[in-house]
Amino acid sequence: MARNRFGLLRVSTFVVAGIMALATSTTAHSETLADAFVGAYRSSDLLEQNRALLRIQDEDVAVALSSLRPIVSYSLAQSRAQNATGVTNSTTASLSASMLLWDFGRSELGIEQAKEAVLATRSSLLDIEQSVLLNAVTAYTQVRSAAEAVALRSNNMRLISEQLRAAQDRFEVGEVTRTDVSLARARLAQSQSNLVAAQGNFAAAREFYRAVVGRFPGELSNPPRAPRTASSLDEAKAIGVRRHPSIVQAQHSVRASELAAEAAQKNILPSLNGSASISRSAGSSATTSSLGLTLSGTLYSGGQVSARYRQAVAQTEAQRHALSAQVSSVRRAVANAWYQVETARAQIEASQGQIRAATVAFRGVKEEADLGQRTTLDVLDAEQDLLDAKNALITAEANSVVAVYTLLQSMGLLTVEHLGLGIPTYDTSAYYNAVKDAPATSTQGARLDRVLNSIGRN
Repeated sequence: MARNRFGLLRVSTFVVAGIMALATSTTAHSETLADAFVGAYRSSDLLEQNRALLRIQDEDVAVALSSLRPIVSYSLAQSRAQNATGVTNSTTASLSASMLLWDFGRSELGIEQAKEAVLATRSSLLDIEQSVLLNAVTAYTQVRSAAEAVALRSNNMRLISEQLRAAQDRFEVGEVTRTDVSLARARLAQSQSNLVAAQGNFAAAREFYRAVVGRFPGELSNPPRAPRTASSLDEAKAIGVRRHPSIVQAQHSVRASELAAEAAQKNILPSLNGSASISRSAGSSATTSSLGLTLSGTLYSGGQVSARYRQAVAQTEAQRHALSAQVSSVRRAVANAWYQVETARAQIEASQGQIRAATVAFRGVKEEADLGQRTTLDVLDAEQDLLDAKNALITAEANSVVAVYTLLQSMGLLTVEHLGLGIPTYDTSAYYNAVKDAPATSTQGARLDRVLNSIGRN
């Protein structure tokens, strides 16, 4: 009965190994890492969400600009009055317009502040693009590593199965004890458990790939040659400080806070508004019209204006410290990624050397066991050492790929443009250019429709 279960286990092992080998083979139709990048960029809901948030921010520029334009309103009034002389009906139509003429530059400052917020949001979107692409790298390497681990575990089960069969044969002729057979069986059960775990990891990696790239992985080719990063750690840090989107975003946030503080300081100054109106009552040939100028300001507001200004100044100070902290964070992230790249490469070399030595040791122990100079446990231990070395190499190679792209991200270079993927990218200025003048006419509206249709196709 034990032999039957063992035989079925061998069959399932070979089937799984064959499937994994097929899934990781390299053919002319294999998916590349670039394909994963493109899929992640095109299918990311996170990117779509933040593109919509950017369009919301674009509209704030139009809202700020509208404060400098006239406001035209109308009204129609119908009334019915009854007194001792009878009932009187009256209808009045009026048209009025008002416009801010001068507010000491507060409105212009508000427009500039909205523009800085747009630039900050664009940088935030670019940072999210980096995260999406890094997830694509991670998902790609996880699928490949998990598939290789399944194939390795399957092969390990095959080898241990052979060791168990050999131990049983030698036990039957009295060359080994029942303990050797039990040790082989225990190691086979452990190997089966490890294979099941590897298969679970492979299934989870496929699901993660689907969530990131938008589809299940097919046949994945080997990752391409690692892209160039920087010639030194200092150069990498300098590029990160200059290019990283989070730093650019923080710089625009500082400028927006400075503009807000300047506008808050001017809130104590008055505003000059102009107004015009015309009205006419039904049944009357007289038309009433008026023109007016209004200078208004606040003499006392309970200290609110001063408090708002102090609040804006404190906000500016906070943003400056946030910028400084972000610069330090980027430098630290670049250094960490740089050392991760070096560590992964060193681990690859060490694992390759370990595999070579463990292979020689395993073959020697196996030959000595055939001569009766080694026990079954010695063979199993040597085989486990070789397996551990191969697993370490799989992990190190995956870590090396992810580490290089993590370094690119920390430098602010993990973008579709820098990677040269050759696909249309989202134009962050198209919607802004269509709405920055607060369109209301049919010509501007048609242009906006074209931009929105283009966004929908993306």
